[in-house]
Amino acid sequence: MNSFNVSAATVALAVALSPVTASAHSAASQTVSVRPLIEKAPLQYERFTLVNGLRVLVHTDRKAPVVALSVYYDVGSKHEPKGKTGFAHLFEHLMFNGSENADGDWFEPMAQIGATALNGSTWFDRTNYFETVPVGALERALYLESDRMGHLLGAVTPDKLSNQIGVVQNEKRQGDNKPFGLVSYKQTELLFAPGHPYGHSTIGSMADLSAASLQDVKQWFKDHYGPNNAVLVLAGDIDAATARPLVQKYFGDIARGPATTTIAAPVPTLSKRLKVVLKDHVPVTRLYRTWVVPGLNDKDSVPLSMGAAVLGGLASSRLDNALVRDEQLAVRVTASLESYAEVGQFEVTVDVKPGADPDAVGRRLDAIIDEYISRGPTAAELERVVVGNVLDTVNGLQTVGGKAATLAEGELYSRDPNHFARDMRAMAAATPAGVRTALAKWLKRPVLALSVVPGEREPYVEASAPVIRKAADPSAPEKIVKRGALPPVTGLSELAFPSVSRITLSNGIGVFYARRTNVPLTQMALSIDAGFAADPKAKLGLAALTTAMLKEGTTSLSSRDIAQRQEQLGASIGIGSNADRTTASLGTLSSSIVPALALFADVIERPAFAPREFERMRAQQLARIASEGSDPGAMAARVLAPALYGQGSLYGFPATGSGTAETVKSLTRDDLVQFHSQWLRPDKAKLFIVSDMPLSTLTPLLEQTLGTWQPVGMSGIKPPVSAVTATSRILLVDRKGSPQSQIIGAQLLAVDPKAEILSLDVASDVVGGSFLSRINMDLRETRGWSYGVRAGIGRREHAVVYQVSAPVQADRTGESLAALLSDYRDFLGAKGATAAELERTVNDNVKSLPGSFETTASVLGALQSNDFYARPDDYYEQLPAKYHALTAAAVNQAARQAINPEKFLWVVVGDAAKLKPQLDLIGLPVELVPAG
Repeated sequence: MNSFNVSAATVALAVALSPVTASAHSAASQTVSVRPLIEKAPLQYERFTLVNGLRVLVHTDRKAPVVALSVYYDVGSKHEPKGKTGFAHLFEHLMFNGSENADGDWFEPMAQIGATALNGSTWFDRTNYFETVPVGALERALYLESDRMGHLLGAVTPDKLSNQIGVVQNEKRQGDNKPFGLVSYKQTELLFAPGHPYGHSTIGSMADLSAASLQDVKQWFKDHYGPNNAVLVLAGDIDAATARPLVQKYFGDIARGPATTTIAAPVPTLSKRLKVVLKDHVPVTRLYRTWVVPGLNDKDSVPLSMGAAVLGGLASSRLDNALVRDEQLAVRVTASLESYAEVGQFEVTVDVKPGADPDAVGRRLDAIIDEYISRGPTAAELERVVVGNVLDTVNGLQTVGGKAATLAEGELYSRDPNHFARDMRAMAAATPAGVRTALAKWLKRPVLALSVVPGEREPYVEASAPVIRKAADPSAPEKIVKRGALPPVTGLSELAFPSVSRITLSNGIGVFYARRTNVPLTQMALSIDAGFAADPKAKLGLAALTTAMLKEGTTSLSSRDIAQRQEQLGASIGIGSNADRTTASLGTLSSSIVPALALFADVIERPAFAPREFERMRAQQLARIASEGSDPGAMAARVLAPALYGQGSLYGFPATGSGTAETVKSLTRDDLVQFHSQWLRPDKAKLFIVSDMPLSTLTPLLEQTLGTWQPVGMSGIKPPVSAVTATSRILLVDRKGSPQSQIIGAQLLAVDPKAEILSLDVASDVVGGSFLSRINMDLRETRGWSYGVRAGIGRREHAVVYQVSAPVQADRTGESLAALLSDYRDFLGAKGATAAELERTVNDNVKSLPGSFETTASVLGALQSNDFYARPDDYYEQLPAKYHALTAAAVNQAARQAINPEKFLWVVVGDAAKLKPQLDLIGLPVELVPAG
């Protein structure tokens, strides 16, 4: 089997880079050839199977001293019988609560070895667990994975089960609480008959979760978690000769489980078109069109996915061009195929533009779909889909974790680890006629036409107390087999960060460059010293609207032209802002660098700000503001910043940066032109690049494009920084009917944003920055009131803020806030960071470094961070020594000097009528405030 030899692929993809004067128009008639990459896509691996049935795949990738472990079990929610929905996912949670020979939270030993990309997930067809570890810690990771595969049940207790039922129910509340969060339940109910394997959600029902017993979950493990029902993939700095004895040592003695049974899951068809209307706390009407179609191994799966991309997945899709750009009836459209093992869902969505008639838009949508099915896509459209798929695949396979997951899914679902490569070849061979035939076969069937309209939701169905909470386990005690001690961690490698080169273009733009040759990609970020803080207070949202307009047309290219050319070239241009910076990014196959750079420069330097596009994008931003007014997280963010910083201060604007409806309505095209001239200019820009191409090759291309860019007019000047001290209080934002409350706490710190604050960062990690942090373990793992709580330090150019985020169940909101305050008072008082917490945090941060920069994007982000914080190029290589020099006393002193538990400003978003009585007990003033 061919290996994915990146060096060979790079050579095969190389194209002549001359003439360097290529313009943005040079790609108009040609799509980059990605056939060489498709041919070389299959990943090389070796396979062996243990006597107990465990299938093992090993892929060697020596670019970093790390190994990814990915374990996929052939069990998901489709295996759940009636009355036990959500069990597969609930059991996934229990697998992180410790095993017989490593009892305690799974994240503790993983943090000690610096594991990254560590988690698990459950879906209809599978449950998987994954982590990437330093190669010297591989044996320990294998021990831990094998212990929870073969030695788990003796560590499963009623208290653990009860707690995780609460955690999962809060995970469900968190998803349900979002706008459109209940749609998938209704779709599943209407599309599938009762009892169909795909006829219920993976998260399950509140009632079934509450009814789970210890016997139930233990039997679930015995039925489904045998090694013969699993695939183990090791990818990275490892080979099969090394892996085989280790896997045999740790997994070989685990007994086989029951044989896996095939699940019958026919593709259902509605008897007639079904039209349904739901009400929800949403800002706009969203139209859905959904069909159930065959699964990922069916011959029609690839043509259906390509058909969906052309219809509403590409930036230049049929729906984008018709409903968003031309007719301006919608502010957002999508079309996608979500494939499972046996079935899939082909879904189209349209967010109706405020003021448009939803029924009329629905009829127009149906007409476009009908016409598209009849005529099908063009060959050029399909080619753009192929290029985009290759770019996504190359990006996804940059990490050994991505490779491990890809091989495991292919083996589990298709008995072909390189199923992804087979799909790539099928995409390349697809024809318009073939796609049209598949679309007609499956989309001419009756459709579920669901609409979600603004209005009051039906009352939320809450959970009853879990029956397990006080229940005894009637089953016989599990026989515990004692194993040896955890294997030692040996031979950890040090980080070797790429060397950084610098040049200055002729117009003064500084260039920071690092070379990575493992993938044929070039990624760059043009960082401009202008963000939301540059908005005049009367024109909030100006920076956001200006940057959004850049890709909507230049003086020579239309919005549609720009979208199509990115897709033709295998390039992606992204533009966005934060409070201090605007960043324009370009990611491209290096073979397309000449026309991609020309297009990128054209977008940045010569936006047209066409009046019609301006009105369209303003309407989209107004819709975004309305959307932020219904999402609990965004509602909190919009209220917090003005209260924390002060309305007239540098950062005293809604933190989303979108502005307000009033200010955005007042903006004119001239405002955008002036903002672009004052702020988006070369004398405020720096360019960061990570590429497989030599800087000597890139330099003339940069000079011919970005190097010719010249500033026009006067440069913008940011307003002065003003110091504001927010009063500690609770701002309560009413969101009726919310089953969960969003708690945000923040305070400004008297800390220099450019200073080295490693001691404070470590303190922040201990109390709130990781899964094992004090506040997460308290509210999630001890009390079961939240799906996850986090806190951390955010540094802006002129401010440092400490922020806590805690989504909690509504009836525990007051108690949760009281618990947070108590945790902080303890941590900042007599119960500071312990030596054990410091050791764990230091080990995690130091040992994870060698595996932290696998991707070009991670290196690119590090280059920008080092520059923003005025760090040396070898900052990350210096970090281990700095971490090891820390003491618990220094960490605690830094925290106590910077953070005061009595100075938090709290924002709580939820059902005010239910929350205010709870919050009044806290002892802080409670102010009912409107959404920002």
